[in-house]
Amino acid sequence: MNFRAFWNELKHYPSAIAGLAVIILFVSIAIYAMFAMPPWHASELWRGGDRVWRASPRNARPIWFNALPWHNEPVTEVLSTVESPELKEVEATSATQTEKRIRFTFDYPYDGFPRELSLFFTSEYEERRPFVRVRWNTPDGRSFVIADQAIRRSESIRIDQEDRVRRRVGGVHPRIGLFSDPEFEEPRPLKGEYEVVIEGYTFEDESTIEATFVRYGQVHGIAGTDHRRRNIGVALLAGTPIALSFGLIAAVGSSITTLIIAAWGVWFGGFRDAAVQRITELNLILPILPILVMIGTFYSRSLWVMLTAVVLLSIFSAGVKTYRAMLLQVKELPYIEAARAYGAGDLRIIFRYLIPKVLPTLVPGFVTVIPTFVFLEATLALLGLGDPILPTWGKVLEDAYQNGALYNGYYYWVLLPSGLLIFSGLGFAMFGFALDRIFNPRLRGM
Repeated sequence: MNFRAFWNELKHYPSAIAGLAVIILFVSIAIYAMFAMPPWHASELWRGGDRVWRASPRNARPIWFNALPWHNEPVTEVLSTVESPELKEVEATSATQTEKRIRFTFDYPYDGFPRELSLFFTSEYEERRPFVRVRWNTPDGRSFVIADQAIRRSESIRIDQEDRVRRRVGGVHPRIGLFSDPEFEEPRPLKGEYEVVIEGYTFEDESTIEATFVRYGQVHGIAGTDHRRRNIGVALLAGTPIALSFGLIAAVGSSITTLIIAAWGVWFGGFRDAAVQRITELNLILPILPILVMIGTFYSRSLWVMLTAVVLLSIFSAGVKTYRAMLLQVKELPYIEAARAYGAGDLRIIFRYLIPKVLPTLVPGFVTVIPTFVFLEATLALLGLGDPILPTWGKVLEDAYQNGALYNGYYYWVLLPSGLLIFSGLGFAMFGFALDRIFNPRLRGM
């Protein structure tokens, strides 16, 4: 069947077109992810900790939640003198003291309160540490001192964790008290323009002060964030090529090897065929998942070790018996006898005449088995046996389970990776079932 005839036949199955579109979408995402975020970079980013993710909020919902009519939650905003030097004014107050005034101004039009508030300082000095005084100015003219201290070369002030700030705003949580409208008894955000003024004093000629203010939002990123401030979208994007690669390699390795072993046993027959059948029957009663659990527990959780084990355990599968039944019929065809008559070798007959005859039946099964291995990798990760280095869809689900995402209302943390697994599996299944009808004439009328 040439490509044009195959395409004309495929067009009769709308589910196949939909499944193919899903597969193309996931493959495109995987290719983009490989260039935009190579596995080594994604791994470093995912394990970066506060050094990488300090400007991200914890457990924030996806930013597209704000597209819903009843949602107007604050987004994360970062203001820094490193990126915007014009925010800093320098004024010499004496021969030994210099004042550096920093103004962070931002508008707050949201209906909810921020998740956290933080200030980060970096400074350079020889002996005498710089001193900073931080004031919080609200739209209605009120002012609060939220910090008054000397800073080290690297200093962080978690405003929402400061007891002195809590006392100054009436004993409520600082992230609420600093934004509350005093005209209402129930906490309600006061909308308008806020200002964070930092008065920094240095006591040495070369001493410097740089500041970064972070207002952590309730929504952040395309897929939200987790308990470690990590953007879940990074794992979902980087996990796409990993999931497809795992499924594709496992499917190719097991399916083709199974067909070759079945053809080898059928052609040579005798004790060789019997040995293949007995090994297959023994392998069919082995529980694959418990074996993989043992490998991950006692040997290694590396993705490649697990992939190798999956392929080895899947070679002698029920497909050996299915292919054997078909190959026994092909073996008796006249052109096989003709090939033997003109002196074709055993390997030539196996790879040139036997296998190509049943190869079309391999394609549908190969396509439909890919999501099986994708789900297997996610299952291993969910059981705590996933690769400890690479971010995958299964690792996201494991983190969600370990941190009670559903109990705490972080549904996005579970639904997004689950949706990708289900959507990818559905695409391969629809396309594979259509291929089965195309390559198997007995199913076309069903």
